[in-house]
Amino acid sequence: MEQLTVDELAVRVGLPGSTIRMYQTKGVLHPPRRQGRVAYYDASHLERLTLVQRLQSRGFSLPAIAELVKAREKGASVAAVLGVGEAEGPDDWVRIRARDISRLVPLGDVRPRVLRRAVQLGLVRWRLGWPHVRRWALDAGNRLAALSVPSDDVLAKFANLRTATDGIAADFVEVFERRLWPQLADNADQDDQLDRMRALLVELTYTAETVVIGTLRESIREAAEQFARRHRLLPSGDFQPAWAEEPLPIAERLIETGEDEFPDEPTIQRFLDRGDDHDEPGR
Repeated sequence: MEQLTVDELAVRVGLPGSTIRMYQTKGVLHPPRRQGRVAYYDASHLERLTLVQRLQSRGFSLPAIAELVKAREKGASVAAVLGVGEAEGPDDWVRIRARDISRLVPLGDVRPRVLRRAVQLGLVRWRLGWPHVRRWALDAGNRLAALSVPSDDVLAKFANLRTATDGIAADFVEVFERRLWPQLADNADQDDQLDRMRALLVELTYTAETVVIGTLRESIREAAEQFARRHRLLPSGDFQPAWAEEPLPIAERLIETGEDEFPDEPTIQRFLDRGDDHDEPGR
C-alpha cells in the first residue's frame, strides 16, 4: 500500500498540511500510521479527504461530516444517520425466543427451513446465536398465525411485496436525487446541510408512506369487489338499496352519478378555466 507523508498527501488533495491536521482534530480524518516520528498516510486517507471535500462543496459543515463518518464507522446504517427507518418504535429489532417463534407461525410450521427462508428474505436476522425480528413483523406474524395462514404462503407473499416496495423506494429516491438533492448544492452557503437533508428525507419518507398506504387501500377495495363478483356475493346490476329511496342528497347524488367518467384533456382544461365559481353539474 502506498505510503504518503503529510506534505505528499497535501499535494495530492490540494490542501495545506495544516488543514489535514485540523481535519484529524475535528474527527473527520482518521489518524495516520506512525513509524517513529514520521506519520504515513495511505489510500484510505485520500478517499476520506475526497469525501470531505465533496460534502463541503454541498455545504456540509465539519461537525456534520464528522457525525456522518463516526456513525458509519460504528456500523450505523445510512437510514439511522439520516433519521429515517431506524427510530425507536415499530422498526426496532427485538430478540425472540423459541416460544416466540411457535407463536409467530401456525402449529406444525416451526421448521428450520421456514426460519432460514425468513432470514434470507430479511424478515429475521441472526445475531450471536439468536434470531431477531422487527416489531412490525412480530405483530404481523402473530396476526397471521392466529388466522392459520401457512408460513410458506406468508413468506412467498412477503418476497413479492418486498420486490414491489423496493421499486417504490427506488422511485422516491430518484425523485429526491433529481429534484431535492440539487437544492442542497444550490444552497451550499447555508449551515446545517445535514439537518436540511434529514428534514427533506423525513418529509419524503412520510409522503411515500402516505401515498403507498392510500394506494394500497384503494387496490384492496377494488380487489375485494372483484372477489365478490367472482363468488357472486353482489346483487344483480339493477338492484337498488332501500336507502336509495330516502330523500338524502348524498344518496341521490350517488345514484345519479352512475359510473366514474374518464374525461379527455379538453374537458379537464374547461373545468380548470371555469374555476370554482360555477354551479354543480345538473343544477
